[in-house]
Amino acid sequence: MTNAGAKTSFLSQRPWVISLVLLCGLVFWVGSGHSNEKSESAEEEASAPLTRVAIETFYAEPVTRSISLYGRTAPDRDATISAEAAGRVTKVNVRKGASVKKGELLIFIDRGDREAQLERAKALLLVREKEYNAAKSLKKKGLQGEVAFSLAQANLVEARATVENLELALSHTEVRAPFDGIVDDMNVEVGDYLGIGDPMATILDLDPLIVTADVSEKHISHIDAALPANVLLVNGAMKEGRLRYQSSISSPATNTFTIELEIPNPEQKLPAGISAEVDLALEQQSAVKLSPSMLALDEKGNLGVKTLQGDKVAFVSANVVKAEQNGVWLAGLGDEVDVITKGQGFVRDGDAVEAVRQASAQ
Repeated sequence: MTNAGAKTSFLSQRPWVISLVLLCGLVFWVGSGHSNEKSESAEEEASAPLTRVAIETFYAEPVTRSISLYGRTAPDRDATISAEAAGRVTKVNVRKGASVKKGELLIFIDRGDREAQLERAKALLLVREKEYNAAKSLKKKGLQGEVAFSLAQANLVEARATVENLELALSHTEVRAPFDGIVDDMNVEVGDYLGIGDPMATILDLDPLIVTADVSEKHISHIDAALPANVLLVNGAMKEGRLRYQSSISSPATNTFTIELEIPNPEQKLPAGISAEVDLALEQQSAVKLSPSMLALDEKGNLGVKTLQGDKVAFVSANVVKAEQNGVWLAGLGDEVDVITKGQGFVRDGDAVEAVRQASAQ
């Protein structure tokens, strides 16, 4: 048998050899083609022009983070004046709405026989003083017993107390303002008879004016009492307030903490009980102010900006500290940052770019 015949007989008996040879050839062909494609793709990528972006350097500044609250104004002090002496009202010196000074006379109550009682008590006091002095002199000479001296001393103390009580009762017939303020209500008229404890008038102290508001449990620990608060009243007046009180326990119903701010009201023209908007400072942070158009989101939805680090894009997450009409303050960008201001929508984190300064960008 010839060699050709032997080969043919061998292949006919083993057809899998032909399949193996064909498979090897196919793998070699596919592999060489894919390698060429990779090489061509790499060459194309290397030769593709870089995306051109504009950058601008921003610097961090201290900024105060704040929250907006709604509150109401209230008087610094309010007092209901009640009668401390029984009697008929003989004169009312002021009317509702009047401004008064501390110690100013408001109401006169009939004195009755209080003046006569006081004169009698003073006369008796003179007698008791003479009795005491005589007993003291005799005691020194040994002519007065201890009991008699003690009785004279007790009578003198009682006489002095009677005079003081009658003087106090007499002073209660003249009702005076306890502090500077405004007469919010007058409950009596001339001729009214008052018993001890009957309400006569209500006085409000509106300087300073107090603004009460509620702060959430999330923010109460960040309040900085040293920082001022801006208070916008419903009448359009803007005042600077100072924190004077914050509750140490939250309301069980709302889980909020009550705070009090005081604002100056020297002429007491601003009324109590009106609505107010409070811009309350929480804390100072270092932040960068950017236009909202420069903000971006990463693949996970985190807010931040696209920056340039070297020649590549770097997404940096940031926290909003304060939003204003002309920009947003962001914390977490460092003291100095190069932000991509134009073209950021066409690049991704890690892309190499051609960067130009904002001033030279076309």
